[in-house]
Amino acid sequence: MAGFVEGIDRGQSTLFPALLDDYVAEDNPVRAVDVFVDGLDLDKLGFIGVQPLDTGRPGYHPRMMLKLYIYGYLNRVPSSRRLERNIEMIWLTRQLAPDFKTIADFRKDNGKAIREVCREFVALCRKLDLLVAASVAIDGSKFKAVNAWDKNFTEAKMKRRLERIDESIARYLSQLETADRHGDAVPEAKVVRLKGKIEKLKEEIVRLNAINAEMMKSEDRQISLTDPDARSMATSGKDTGIVGYNVQIAVDTQHHLIVAHEVTNVGTDRHQLANMARQARDEMAVETLEVVADRGYYDGEEIRACEEADITVTLPKPMTSGAKAAGRFGKQDFVYVAADDVYRCPAGEQLTYHYTNVEDGKTLRRYWTSTCKTCALKARCTTGPERRISRWEHEAVLEKVQDRLDHNPNAMGVRRQTAEHPFGTMKCWMGATHFLTKKLPKVATEMALNVLAYNMKRVMKIVSVGGLLAAMQA
Repeated sequence: MAGFVEGIDRGQSTLFPALLDDYVAEDNPVRAVDVFVDGLDLDKLGFIGVQPLDTGRPGYHPRMMLKLYIYGYLNRVPSSRRLERNIEMIWLTRQLAPDFKTIADFRKDNGKAIREVCREFVALCRKLDLLVAASVAIDGSKFKAVNAWDKNFTEAKMKRRLERIDESIARYLSQLETADRHGDAVPEAKVVRLKGKIEKLKEEIVRLNAINAEMMKSEDRQISLTDPDARSMATSGKDTGIVGYNVQIAVDTQHHLIVAHEVTNVGTDRHQLANMARQARDEMAVETLEVVADRGYYDGEEIRACEEADITVTLPKPMTSGAKAAGRFGKQDFVYVAADDVYRCPAGEQLTYHYTNVEDGKTLRRYWTSTCKTCALKARCTTGPERRISRWEHEAVLEKVQDRLDHNPNAMGVRRQTAEHPFGTMKCWMGATHFLTKKLPKVATEMALNVLAYNMKRVMKIVSVGGLLAAMQA
């Protein structure tokens, strides 16, 4: 084939064998993986099989298997079946690759230890002085589970499904009645087909009723048939949702490294703030921490727990006031005067304290004034005899949060550019199906490998592969 680049004859001999190490460049990320894993105490981290058995077929060392998995996630190859032979993988393992079942079993059997490896890399980032800014952004995102939408049932979805089946049966019965009136003019095949559809729908009702009985036994009145731990979760789009998991991350605002993460099957972020903030503080080894989050995390008790732990939080309060939605004054239009323990209304009147009660576990102080009846602004304030204001006993904590947000309006922009990018990047790596494994413990392991890969790429981008190698070998 004259005029084209031609390769070497496969049968041609070479004088000297090439070194496998020569095929991998000095700045290849795979070298950082090799050094990082070699520096880990796998036995202390809890890996199975670190010490070889005296009898039986020799197994693969956990160190080699861990390198293989990290390499796979760094190169967007999370599936054990897709971890094929190539020069870099052979360089890592120094032998032929294990079969896919051996690879999959390693991830399944060492889930907790793999999650600890993710924490070890965060500790390494701390030693590299990449986490000196004690500030993080916390966010959550929904990831798809190995469970189709039709294989998940809630009370509402079950009700809709049964209603649709009843409508279909009624429609087919109506068609049968019409066929009976026409007699022999209707082909027998059509009648048989309609009767068959009705029988199948009746069988489906029996199946759904059995599923419904199991669903009602669950704590949250929900059941997933493929992945029992997956849950139906609403997403940001209107009338949209997925069956999956809610992944929480805390990302440092300086280098955008994920310092803490957790996988939950709770569809909301409301009770995740204090937990994620404490994890981030512990991983960064700091006494105080600044946290920014979105309004989905707003909860009085969570915010108070953070304040008590020397964690300063900044987040907006959701606008849930019915009065404000109706065009009347909201609670934010009333000013609390701490010195006099009164609220000043938009008309300049003082709402004084009257009594304290407990509602939904919270101790509330009640304030109002009798001058509302003659106030010129009453129509814009309340539809009742007087406007009453409730004050939580720890309301001062929430007022501090609002004051911080007022003085730092760019905080939400920092949160957005810090926490949302890692989610977008990892979802791109994971593909349309996101998770490949089932049940919460395995999904958590899979997420830990994705987080580890993300952090390693970030660090290699910040300090270069050579800089990371030098730091680990120092």
